[in-house]
Parts: sequence; structure tokens; C-alpha cells
Amino acid sequence: MANTGKDYFVHPQALCETANIGAGTRVWAFAHVLPGARVGRDCNICDHVFIENDVVVGDRVTVKCGVQLWDGLRVADDVFIGPNATFTNDRFPRSKAYPDSFPKTVICQGASIGANATLLPGLSVGAHAMVGAGAVVPRSVPPNAIVVGNPAKIVGYVNPAGSEASALRPEAIKPGVQPTTVAGVTLHTMAMVPDMRGSLSVGEFERDIPFKPARYFLVYDVPTAETRGEHAHRQCHQFLIAVKGSVRVVADDGSSRREFLLDRRNVGLYLPPMVWGIQYHYSPDAVLLVFASHYYDPDDYIRDYGEFRSMVTDQ
Repeated sequence: MANTGKDYFVHPQALCETANIGAGTRVWAFAHVLPGARVGRDCNICDHVFIENDVVVGDRVTVKCGVQLWDGLRVADDVFIGPNATFTNDRFPRSKAYPDSFPKTVICQGASIGANATLLPGLSVGAHAMVGAGAVVPRSVPPNAIVVGNPAKIVGYVNPAGSEASALRPEAIKPGVQPTTVAGVTLHTMAMVPDMRGSLSVGEFERDIPFKPARYFLVYDVPTAETRGEHAHRQCHQFLIAVKGSVRVVADDGSSRREFLLDRRNVGLYLPPMVWGIQYHYSPDAVLLVFASHYYDPDDYIRDYGEFRSMVTDQ
């Protein structure tokens, strides 16, 4: 028979040795949950799932069939784990050789792990990120990123509702300044003069570019699979131009997110303070020119997305 007098359900053919299970959770046939495990409220633990002792599962988590959750795993609220996804907790496994402690692997709130994906130990999957089916993940995944392949590479970002962010291509931009759905972020089309001797593009600071820069930097020779940025600034304004090749830029104000493709020399993207910025999918020949309103100050950077979300929510 199933459990009696409890506010969660355990199938009669499941073995549930822990009492640390939240209300509304359902543990289905042939699942085995060890005594030290903690499972939150309203979870769905499907057939043939094994949960080891040093595992914490949050609320409203779905763990599909054939998944093993090993010691050291921390799963936050609202996570989806697809069938036969594989978690590991020892980078150098040997039979009968046990590490002193297992590295912590953290799956953050709202993330999804696709069927048959494999995650190496000691990494994190950021909030609302999506790991594609069959992906092999050797390093941490940023918040909202979509990763696929072996080794897993970032191929896009999701919007706050969880669907892929739409790209706004520069050819859709009218001359002048175009507002976007991200607070304060604007796209700028500067003057371009082509003739038989070559083309010229020009912009004036504090007119076409909405601030007077204190410095500039160039980003180039970035491997296609790599991601740059992944931070916000407290005070610094930035203006980005792909002077060669193409770059995709994600701008995020904490509630709205948009992806932009920069691939024209007379188009720039303005990122004000307190906007989370990411650059990825650099073409092999890409050169990104960035003007900044302030001198470099490490204290001006916000590098943790959770901290950034908390700060913009409190404003």
C-alpha cells in the first residue's frame, strides 16, 4: 500500500527511507530515496529514480525516469530534469577509492536539464538555463543560457518566460536612435558615406553616442564558443560597435531581455548602467569596439546575476 497519514505520496513499489519530504510530493514506482536526502514540496519523482544521502531537492522539481542524483547535488526550486540525465560527482573515479568529500553541483532555480545530458561534477547550471538533450557539460552554464553539444556550447539565451530571445537585426533599424524593450538600451544608426574610394562611418560623442567616453577597449580573437561580458555596471555607460565581423549581444534589465545582432559598422548599441550584458557568437574575424564612460574600476562591476536581479528589484 502507499503511505498512510502523510501529506505526500509514495508508490507501494518505491523505497523511500527519508522522512524529509514536502507536502504534495509524489514518489513513483521503483524509485529509491536514501535516509539523508531532502526533497521539497510538490515534486514529481518518477520511476527508477535514485536519490543518494547528501542531496537536496527544492520545491516543484520534476525528476523524470532513470535519473540518479548523487551525493553533493543541490537542486533548486522549479527545476526540470529529463529522463536518463546523468550527474557525476567524482572527476577521477576508481573502484573502492572514495574522495574525502564530493564536489557540490548546483542546479539553480528554474533550470532545465534535457534527456540523456551528462554533467561533470562541481559545476553550476544558472537560473532558467536550458541544457539540451544529450549535451555533455564540462563547465558551469550561465543564467538563461541555452547549451547543446559535446562539449556543450552556448547557442542562445532564453527570455524571462523561458522561450528563446528574439534577435533584432540591424537592417531593421531606422536611421537615428531606436528604443528597445530593455530599459534604457537603445540602438543607434550613425552616418555612413560610401564612395568609390571606400566607406566612412562617423559618430559624435554626446550627440550620436549619448555620453563622453573616458576609455575604449577592443575585443577580438574570441573563439566562437566563448562568451564575454556576463556582468552589469553600477555607474559606467557603454557603447558597442562591431567594427568587423559580427557579435550577438544580450541585454537584460532584470525583467526584460533582448538579443541583438551587431554586424554593421555604422550601428551601435548603448548599454546604460544596471543592465546585464553578454556578448557571444563572435564570428572568427569579429572586432568589437566598446566606448566606456568611466575609467576601469573593478568595484563598478556586478558579476553575479542573482545579485544583479536583487539590486534591480530593490530599486
